[in-house]
Amino acid sequence: MRPTGWFQLGWSADLEAGDVTPLRYFGHDLVAYRTEDGRLVVLNAYCEHLGAHLGHGGSVAGDDIQCPFHGWRWSPEGRNTCIPYQKATNRVRRIGTWPTAERDGIMYLWHDADGGAPHYEVPSIFDLFPGSGSASDYHELEEAGRLETAELPIHPQYAAENGVDFAHFKYVHRADEIPTVVHREFGEYDFNTELALNFKRRGPDGEFETVEGRTKASLLGLGLGYSYADGVGAICALTAVTPVDDERSILRFSAWASKENGEDDARVAKRLRSAIGQVKADIAIWEHQRYTEPPGLATAEAAGFRDIRKWARRFYREGHLGHGAAEQTAGTDGLQVENA
Repeated sequence: MRPTGWFQLGWSADLEAGDVTPLRYFGHDLVAYRTEDGRLVVLNAYCEHLGAHLGHGGSVAGDDIQCPFHGWRWSPEGRNTCIPYQKATNRVRRIGTWPTAERDGIMYLWHDADGGAPHYEVPSIFDLFPGSGSASDYHELEEAGRLETAELPIHPQYAAENGVDFAHFKYVHRADEIPTVVHREFGEYDFNTELALNFKRRGPDGEFETVEGRTKASLLGLGLGYSYADGVGAICALTAVTPVDDERSILRFSAWASKENGEDDARVAKRLRSAIGQVKADIAIWEHQRYTEPPGLATAEAAGFRDIRKWARRFYREGHLGHGAAEQTAGTDGLQVENA
């Protein structure tokens, strides 16, 4: 099932004014373009005239996208604004539109299986975590802090459930110890948690010392996982899983490194590589994982997994069980699910 919510479709810097690109998400062929004045627009891909794909050869004309086949133009609202060889436009046909947003250099797309409008706004990551600082306290998001996978057999709920899986920090991320859950709270559309964990670093005298670190996470829907980790410098990060169809998704990771006194570019790059390495370790598990329902849980973790799977159901179409209440179809490697 494809959950409702905001999902990342790319980075703002990758789509300049006048650019057009084809997309495929949620089982739909789409086209994204940026108007001449910089507005991000996403429409269903096919021209309502004779069905040409606007993402292959289409061009931007002011606020509109122009079909490469016969030059028909369509507005950001999906309305026909020009037929070059007649005065009247087609007022009957309309191309489907998708709500978009941009924050912190990230492009977002709203998905609702029933076509509903967004239920909540996309925040800036720098407004989510008190004490994390403002955008000016961090280096700009650049290529070194970004990761984008190919299409993988990963469901957004895999990443979402990381928010309650405290034990995996020791075994997947090689933490010195299993962290302590400091705070956990489920909201209507968000889930917030805080973990405390100690780690060792080499001090000025060459000896290892223990440093207390805190990791805060804010899950917005099932597609966006924001985090703030503070220890030896701070990292704000976004892990975003966007379904291509029912079986495969693209995962993107963005990391912003804090500005630290006396820290050179090499050290910043090393911190970013470390952050990306952590999410790569998760991906290595997720892409070979079989979703288990019901899971065989340890007593200490049972409440967290039970609560997040119950919370996750609200993001699936009414009348259908979500990934948290479904069983994977036997014999498939993807994420086809059957109602229990």
